[in-house]
Amino acid sequence: MEKTEILKRYFGHSEFRPGQGEVIDHIVSGQDCLGVMPTGAGKSMCYQIPALMLGGTTIVISPLISLMKDQVEGLQQSGVSAACINSSLTTEEYFRVLDGASAGEFSIIYVAPERLTSESFLRMCSRLTIPLVAIDEAHCVSHWGQDFRPSYLKITEFVSSLPKRPVLAAFTATATDIVKQDIVRILGLFQPFCVTTGFDRKNLYFEVRPTEQRHKDAVLLGIVRDLSGRSGIVYCSTRKNVEAVGAFLRLNGVEARCYHAGLPDEERRQAQEDFIYDRCSVMVATNAFGMGIDKSDVALVVHYNMPKDLESYYQEAGRAGRDGGPARCILLYSKGDVRTAEFLIDHGHEDSGLEPAEQEEIRKRDRERLRQMTFYSTTTKCLRHFILSYFGEQSPAACGHCGNCDAEMETLDITVEAQKVLSCIFRLKQRGRSGGKVLVSGILCGKTTEQIEQGGYETLSTYGIMKEYKTTYVREIIDHLEQQGYITTGEEYHTLALTPAADELVRSRRTLLMKRPKRAGAVTAETVQNSADVQEDTELMQRLKELRKKEAAILGVPAYVVFTDASLREMSVKKPRDMHAFLNISGVGTMKAERYGRQFIAVVEKYISEKG
Repeated sequence: MEKTEILKRYFGHSEFRPGQGEVIDHIVSGQDCLGVMPTGAGKSMCYQIPALMLGGTTIVISPLISLMKDQVEGLQQSGVSAACINSSLTTEEYFRVLDGASAGEFSIIYVAPERLTSESFLRMCSRLTIPLVAIDEAHCVSHWGQDFRPSYLKITEFVSSLPKRPVLAAFTATATDIVKQDIVRILGLFQPFCVTTGFDRKNLYFEVRPTEQRHKDAVLLGIVRDLSGRSGIVYCSTRKNVEAVGAFLRLNGVEARCYHAGLPDEERRQAQEDFIYDRCSVMVATNAFGMGIDKSDVALVVHYNMPKDLESYYQEAGRAGRDGGPARCILLYSKGDVRTAEFLIDHGHEDSGLEPAEQEEIRKRDRERLRQMTFYSTTTKCLRHFILSYFGEQSPAACGHCGNCDAEMETLDITVEAQKVLSCIFRLKQRGRSGGKVLVSGILCGKTTEQIEQGGYETLSTYGIMKEYKTTYVREIIDHLEQQGYITTGEEYHTLALTPAADELVRSRRTLLMKRPKRAGAVTAETVQNSADVQEDTELMQRLKELRKKEAAILGVPAYVVFTDASLREMSVKKPRDMHAFLNISGVGTMKAERYGRQFIAVVEKYISEKG
């Protein structure tokens, strides 16, 4: 069967997304592949369709039990025989899968990397025809990736044990050049076809809200109450914050669950199921949650704390709007987030098994990533452009549809203020001293602190020359000067130092401008909804959702496994009244049309009849 026919018959789509068709063609032709495709770009199609074209049994290696379960259920709903092998199976279930696989029952088997060296699993594989091994979340193989997992190093041993080397296809959502090189080298990809698709997710609305820590709960509550029955994820950097935020939301009437690695397994499993099956609207979690969650109708991702790097942020934010519908990604930024991230970096990798020199090298890399994440959180430029530029992609300087592009800005002449800041750093250096943002802003604003008194800094000529300003505004100027390359921050003690460009700025006497929001752009759910290409009939959409919920309950699967919100939205617009029209809805394949077509068409017919 040809790839386009499989795409329509089993998955209900008429066209491939960018990069998918090329990757599929190279895999089927026998060439190894590396695909770097953002969350929501359809990586799974790149190995699921070749699996059906090549025959035999494709092995998909994934670290995520939840992803395996979601994808297997989705494949089974679409008429594809699939199974998974991971620690969630009982001994009886495990051997039932092995027996079924040996009998050739499954086209695709998902397996956790920890199971690859199991004797029973290896015996089963020795009897199978395995044309393809796909490695999902392939960045986990690299020490330089944001989520290194030692178990991924077992993959090459597993591949070597097979009677015949299969095609290898590795996929990840984000990867720097060094991570890509590691993936190819460590997994042993042979002259792979490499594709990096565009990172832009046009349906996502990015926004940063500078928020003092003590105000975050109130701001978050206002955002979450705009969900209107849809699903949202709130990410926190620590387990303590997860539990505090979850309790606060529940106290204020929000159906929220908590998820972090410190909770008992059963409690985590129950929370995850409640979220997937729409028994709660909000999941509050650390980054331990979500990497494999295939829930397609998440309309909101809020970062309560700033993540350590843009790779993690974009991957986590990208869990919104996977069905193509409009969604918001909001970061609540406070300066305390930077200190928390620094602590996590300084105390990370201690149990990684790396040599001290390697640990320090990775920490150095992580600090630079944090620096870029802080720039994103404080920039007044287009947020989408900032993200895409970070990943090496060309884009317009302004997207016209993000929190910064929509905000009303004021342009300030900070030439004199900048010179005062640079002068203070210079005077400190003359005394053989240096300081960070807190000390420099405190000196400039004439503060009386223990550090200033002990250092005798009140005798500096720059002491108190900006006392008419708040220290927060002075630090904002310091951040701007760092972004513009006039100041650098030391890696170890975060002390400020001047660059050659600072001397040039002072000597040239040219004007320095800084943009800052006059007021935050008022972004409502309606604003985001109106950005979508398809405008739904809300009443019909609700009826379709009720039918979907009923069908999902009968089958015991999440609602989005039956149909995504995007498919229901298209039904509410096009109002299909026969099977031919129903099959033309994106996401409706032959199996799903046979299984659900009559019921959903009947809902549309009844609605049209009632409305005349």
